[in-house]
Amino acid sequence: MIRALYTAASGMNAQQTSIDNVAHNLANVNTAGYKKSHVEFEDLFYQHTRVPGAATTTGDSPTGLEVGLGTRVVATSRDFTTGSFRATGSPLDIAIQGDGFFQINMPDGTTAFTRAGALHRDGQGLVVTADGYALEPQISIPENATSISITRDGVVSATIPGQSAAQQLGVIELATFQNPSGLTPMGGNLFQVTSASGEPQTGPAGTEQRGSLQQGYLEDSNVSVVEEMVNMILGQRAYEASSKVIKAADEMLAQVNNIVR
Repeated sequence: MIRALYTAASGMNAQQTSIDNVAHNLANVNTAGYKKSHVEFEDLFYQHTRVPGAATTTGDSPTGLEVGLGTRVVATSRDFTTGSFRATGSPLDIAIQGDGFFQINMPDGTTAFTRAGALHRDGQGLVVTADGYALEPQISIPENATSISITRDGVVSATIPGQSAAQQLGVIELATFQNPSGLTPMGGNLFQVTSASGEPQTGPAGTEQRGSLQQGYLEDSNVSVVEEMVNMILGQRAYEASSKVIKAADEMLAQVNNIVR
């Protein structure tokens, strides 16, 4: 019965983490480029009274006898399926249709990666994120540019007064990974490379299985509110069931304590 208390407690702790994850997904349902995550569980080790195949008086035991000791959370796996596109009309709002990440130059010199394509022009004309981090490779837009055009393969051009043809300013490159789920979220819609993700493979959009770009659109979060509500109900009921196991074990212990009375 004491074992049941700790086993049920492990289930409550695991379901608490699951509910925390659901809350985070729902909180970011309107965050551009956000990718939902889900919690993965595994059972804990077992106490074996008899292992399968153990010798018995009639031969080998076809099954074993063991008691499990609960569960734990082992991972939060991220789903990188593409979210729906939302038209904004802004020339520097860009959505990636397919695989790939924008490359962002961080203040410490490292490169971060994001699916959020809400870009802006800073005081020096550089294309930056909402936090002021420059896109990599850097693209500078002239102050007198009257219109900005971004093709599906990432070529950025601008119309300059006095010039008959649009001036090409640069090319937006995307990064892909062998295992995107291995990227570490940094907050601010940014991800960081790890050994699990593999090194980034960079190149122009639309090449080598990289996605194409859609100017004037943003990729919405891929969170499904209905799915998260179902996950919340499942987590809540599992938490409740584990708490009832603790209550039942407590009542059984109380019965044992009252035997001598």
